[in-house]
Amino acid sequence: MSVDFGHVYRLSVDIETSVKQSGVDNASLYEPPGGVLVWMIVFIEILTFGAGLGVFLFSGREHAELFTDGRELLNQPLAFANTLILLSGGWCMVNGLDALRQGSTHVASRWIGGAILTGVLFTVLKGVEYADKFSHGIAFGQDEFFTLYFILTGFHLAHVLVAVVLLCFMVMGIRSGKYNAENYFDVESGGVFWHMCDLIWLLVYPIIYLL
Repeated sequence: MSVDFGHVYRLSVDIETSVKQSGVDNASLYEPPGGVLVWMIVFIEILTFGAGLGVFLFSGREHAELFTDGRELLNQPLAFANTLILLSGGWCMVNGLDALRQGSTHVASRWIGGAILTGVLFTVLKGVEYADKFSHGIAFGQDEFFTLYFILTGFHLAHVLVAVVLLCFMVMGIRSGKYNAENYFDVESGGVFWHMCDLIWLLVYPIIYLL
């Protein structure tokens, strides 16, 4: 069966012409939401946390009894509550960005403000969890389990705090008119970073608290 390359070429030209006439930039077809740079950051951060969690799992196999005893001292209900809080924040972020794309800036700022609130609640509950550990004499460096526990959860908490600060700037930009239905690229990037925090926690939570 022969292929009519002339027909294939004409078809490709017609498709490209249709795309241009629709006002869609070809580059935007291949650019991920938020841009390439933020996705490079996401990739690097996931690799970093993946390596840390890999060390945690390996150490857990080498010191099974120590890690089992350590998990029994963790506050499981608090960790589960924080999981629901972060997922709720992700939902707020999705709704906020959707509202912004539709031009509803007031609604968008409220939804993203809700995401900020979940980040603050997550931080408060994590502070309560750490304070409880310190009050029972459990601190960084006590043993291998709690050293890795504080490193991984603390590093994740730092990312949540960065995300909260970023979203605060996004909300201020929306309210000042800087971001709107035509200009939401930065807000989209902030949303990608926020969802990265969600994803990393969905890896950290079961590995440290449940397995």
